[in-house]
Amino acid sequence: MKRREFIALIGGAAAALPLAADAQQAGMPVIGFLNGGSLEGAAYVRAAVRKGLSEAGYVENQNIMIEYRFAEGQFERLPQLAADLVRRGVSVIIAGPRTEAAAKSATAAIPIVFMSGTDPIRAGLVTSLNRPTENVTGVTILTHDLETKRIGLLRELVPNFQVMAILEETNHPEASFRRQQVQMAAGNFGIPIRVASTANERDFDAVFASLKREGVGALLVGASIYFANMRDRLVAAAADHKIPAMYELRQFAQSGGLMSYGANIPEAYRQVGLYVAKILKGAKPADLPVQQPTQFELVINLKTAKTLGLDVPPTLLARADEVIE
Repeated sequence: MKRREFIALIGGAAAALPLAADAQQAGMPVIGFLNGGSLEGAAYVRAAVRKGLSEAGYVENQNIMIEYRFAEGQFERLPQLAADLVRRGVSVIIAGPRTEAAAKSATAAIPIVFMSGTDPIRAGLVTSLNRPTENVTGVTILTHDLETKRIGLLRELVPNFQVMAILEETNHPEASFRRQQVQMAAGNFGIPIRVASTANERDFDAVFASLKREGVGALLVGASIYFANMRDRLVAAAADHKIPAMYELRQFAQSGGLMSYGANIPEAYRQVGLYVAKILKGAKPADLPVQQPTQFELVINLKTAKTLGLDVPPTLLARADEVIE
């Protein structure tokens, strides 16, 4: 984001503070929305949350207000942003991936509903999925538990590759655990794994060129807010170097990536909206079990497959939830 756009966003947030105060004085609940990405990147997420809220009778700017805070990938700012929402006295905090710990550290009183890509027990968010403790509950999409499935799907589409790589965001808190999961999953297929990492879009071309020189024939792209924000650039680098890649989010396939497989993220955020509504109506987080995904989506970009010279097996096409022509 350009500096003037960032200043405008912060100014807009500041301008909204009196509105939030007025809403609270009028008895209108105010929801805090904490996100590690950007306003633009989270558009579909915000829409999904609003859908869940509206199904329960809550409409933004009519009978609820939402205070948005975006870290723009500057995760060191999250404690400050979470503390700001606590100072605003919001009724509930929605915490997206990479923001859950900051939200929990900021308050033990305000209910928190998270949408997490990790195991919330291992992350210390809750002690039980069925009976969350304290003020925290939410939805986990169990990102790392799908690696065997992703590798299998990629193997079906690209049957002859000999070496696979995983691309991670440098210093991502889940990078080590994810690497272990991928290596175990790849071991089941007898596939050697290369590991590459970056947190700078200027390095994408160099990273992909290096993978190509190492004979990498397929790539798993790790879950990352940074990668999601840079998905057009990342997809372009994969295309330029002709490396078939599997992503977690369908937005990558819609942007030209080869394929994606993962939980239905809008549905997960819709569930977050429903949980927030229940809390606004008096439910306690401890009485709301952590939800796990029931919908997983396979999206194949047929145009990209053809560009890469890949013939998509009819059996794989038949199982796809979406085929992009």
